[in-house]
Amino acid sequence: MSILSYKFMQEALLAGLLAGVACSLIGVFVVTMHLSFIGVSLSHAAFAGALFATWLGFEPLLGAILFSLAGAAAIGPLADRGEFNPDTPIGIIFSITMGLAFLFMGLLPGPKTQALELLWGSILTVTTADLWLLAVVTIIVTGLVVMFFKEIQAVIFHREMARAVGIPADAIFYSILFLTGATVTASLRSIGGLLIFNLILNPAAAAYQLTYSLKYMFFLAALFGVLSCWAGLGVSYILDVPSGAAIVLTSAVIFVLATIFSPKRKVKQWQENE
Repeated sequence: MSILSYKFMQEALLAGLLAGVACSLIGVFVVTMHLSFIGVSLSHAAFAGALFATWLGFEPLLGAILFSLAGAAAIGPLADRGEFNPDTPIGIIFSITMGLAFLFMGLLPGPKTQALELLWGSILTVTTADLWLLAVVTIIVTGLVVMFFKEIQAVIFHREMARAVGIPADAIFYSILFLTGATVTASLRSIGGLLIFNLILNPAAAAYQLTYSLKYMFFLAALFGVLSCWAGLGVSYILDVPSGAAIVLTSAVIFVLATIFSPKRKVKQWQENE
């Protein structure tokens, strides 16, 4: 337990708390609205933006937030005007940003150390600025979920019906996309561009297995997200393995356990037997 006395570990635990809550709450939207590929797409957009800013000599997070928000802004109109399932424009944005990421990585002079740090992340080296950004994003995401829970619930249930009864469904949908981009950017340095979509998806998917209530799903997802980060940090310290990978694998174990003990799975098996 003496490791907890070190400042870098205290900051890592705080980053895990904030990133676990923010990513998991966004993950509930991703799972319930069938946007599972959005985390992959926007994480690559943020990674490409960070590399672009690094190439130009600017702060990487500035490029990450611009690219991820631009990707989020493009997904909504492409899905609406092109009459596509949202996964189609998400895949298009993913292919473009992945190509840009490889292009900018190739243009970076010298060693690619900073690029690899953004790719894999390092929660043990987060800065005070990273923590403030994570805190702001987490507060905004949590606050909007609490304040507009009924409207969000209606949009998740049926977007067209919500629009018909006067709920600003499009504004809520686009807000979810922008919040996803902001969350991805805020977690980029701590979790990494390659792994962050797992932290968005796995805790929410685990929560989805255990409850039919959207309110409890948000709560369980946040709980599993924080547990994934903290337990992953412990595994990383004990086994001396990369922290980002340990966090993601821990979240995967939680998902597997939730699936095994899922009441939904038991109900489905009972229905099949009948």
